[in-house]
Amino acid sequence: MSSKILVTGGLGYIGSHTSVELIQQGFEVVIVDDLSNSSSDVLKGIKKITGVSPEFLQFDLRNKKKVNQLFEAHPDISGLIHFAASKAVGESVNKPLEYYENNLGSLIYLLQAIEEKAKDFSFIFSSSCTVYGQADRLPITEEAPLKKAESPYGNTKQIGEDILFDNSRSNPLLKVIALRYFNPIGGHVSIEIGELPKGRPQNLVPFITQTAAGIHKKLNVFGDDYPTPDGTCVRDYIHVVDLAKAHVVGLKRMMSNQQSESFEVFNLGTGKGNSVLKVIKTFEKVSGVSLNYEIVARRQGDVIEAYADTTKANKVLGWRAESNLKEALDTAWKWEKKIRKS
Repeated sequence: MSSKILVTGGLGYIGSHTSVELIQQGFEVVIVDDLSNSSSDVLKGIKKITGVSPEFLQFDLRNKKKVNQLFEAHPDISGLIHFAASKAVGESVNKPLEYYENNLGSLIYLLQAIEEKAKDFSFIFSSSCTVYGQADRLPITEEAPLKKAESPYGNTKQIGEDILFDNSRSNPLLKVIALRYFNPIGGHVSIEIGELPKGRPQNLVPFITQTAAGIHKKLNVFGDDYPTPDGTCVRDYIHVVDLAKAHVVGLKRMMSNQQSESFEVFNLGTGKGNSVLKVIKTFEKVSGVSLNYEIVARRQGDVIEAYADTTKANKVLGWRAESNLKEALDTAWKWEKKIRKS
């Protein structure tokens, strides 16, 4: 079994943590990243944790010629974990064409290059709970109907899954697992890698930690009039290392021919929902820092409440989230303090 794995967006937040887990499990990793929302410095963190400096190629996956050249240069790549994508819900509403071009164009070019190789190939797709929209029932199972997406970002994940499903049916050599993430937070316990968004953060936890560090004067809470216990949106927050480990489990499942179907879907979460205000209060307890936050108008594209039913991942993959909200927030805060000192 060949063990060379391509990780697109491998210097990004989830990609870097997954690259660490892959290396620690004995895989050879090749990373492609355009550094649009990451830094080459992340390579140093990966090496400090693993003792290995993975091969890194910097280019935009919308460059079809370079994608083809990559596979020609590495004919022994047998698996791919595809993280490379624009991911901010709010930004996607304002820049829909950019999101469709980036998120879908790169996926298509990768699949075309894989198909030309005409060999067994394992593909993990970085999907999202946004494909469910506002689910009718909670917790959300993999059988929940996919509602019309609340944002162009969410729609690119739905369409991406459709593309992979269709392609896995037409190409018997392609095996696919789509992992529908809930909300990854935290950083590696070593504090060598963590979440490092460029510009203004689009996700809650990095905005919390940056506010606590004095980067922002206040934290905006988008709406407190939702039909939830405290009026704020509810999400399933999962430690990024737990999430990363699931990718390795899924990859091994495909490479050992254990799939029941050529295209499988799994939810990745903790199975528990926490409101925005609950996350803020928990962070204040963990860090000892009081946050200056303000309730503002609702944000377009936000789902009211979403948390996972993880039964399928627990039973079929043998995977489950191990860290709790406090532990994840603690690593997020330690990471924030470290990068502000450097």
